[in-house]
Amino acid sequence: MDIQEIYKIYQAHPVVTTDSRNCPEGSIFVALKGASFDGNKFAEAALEKGCSYAIIDEKEYAKAGDERYILVDDALVTYKELAREHRRQFSIPVIGITGTNGKTTSKELI
Repeated sequence: MDIQEIYKIYQAHPVVTTDSRNCPEGSIFVALKGASFDGNKFAEAALEKGCSYAIIDEKEYAKAGDERYILVDDALVTYKELAREHRRQFSIPVIGITGTNGKTTSKELI
């Protein structure tokens, strides 16, 4: 499934979560991996808790015939591509505020 198809699903389900313990009804779960965890293992639980879809990158965790599992090559890359695709929908500029002191104050002034 390409990013355009995933973005269409996102438009109908605009809440994305990476925490299977917090799955708002109708959201999309993205199965990320870390040094000591594999989000793919929690995809089924996320769907049971209310997520409408689970983006996974290991076929063994997808249930055959269940279209709620979106199998991709790399869930993290897809997560980034989804964010990039969403950002492309807006023509307003992005402003970055950096530094040691004054970031919050500067943000509030803008």
